[in-house]
Amino acid sequence: MDKMDAMGLSGVTELIPEEKILERVAQLGHEITSDYKGKDLILIGVLKGCFLFMADLCRNISLPLSCDFLGVSSYGNRTSTSGVIRITSDLTRPIEGKDVLVVEDIVDTGLTMNYLLENLSTRKPKSIKVCTLLHKPARQMVSTPIDYLGFSIDDVFVIGYGLDFQNRYRNLRFIGIKTQDDR
Repeated sequence: MDKMDAMGLSGVTELIPEEKILERVAQLGHEITSDYKGKDLILIGVLKGCFLFMADLCRNISLPLSCDFLGVSSYGNRTSTSGVIRITSDLTRPIEGKDVLVVEDIVDTGLTMNYLLENLSTRKPKSIKVCTLLHKPARQMVSTPIDYLGFSIDDVFVIGYGLDFQNRYRNLRFIGIKTQDDR
């Protein structure tokens, strides 16, 4: 019995192993530490998918920083974006005058990220940059700035390390491909 079957994950293929994710997150943390030294940094996580990535990322940033979260929905229970973006939970504190780093699990079409960047820029931060764990260039519909990138991936549906399918699989320690048959 292979590892996936033992975990009850038939139909899931490992794409990025845990070790590779943690290594890349540490590298991103060191880059961000260097770039934001002496600045008033706030990480804004895009829920729900970012929570594991953001937790590991902020532990790898050797600076005093603060964290806040935005809830956003564009997928519902589907495997592709509806194109309609809703803020389901807003920030708890103002970001005016702060250096903001938006932390996202995945940027694919770019529609959600562009919406968020426009929305956050109206709140007058000192700067806004984007850090995403994953990017799907093949799905990109609009140009989206990505300042810190974990991995570029092909146009496949991924789960694990915070990413879900119908609110399940977020707890996987790796990023896996969920086959169409099981969706």
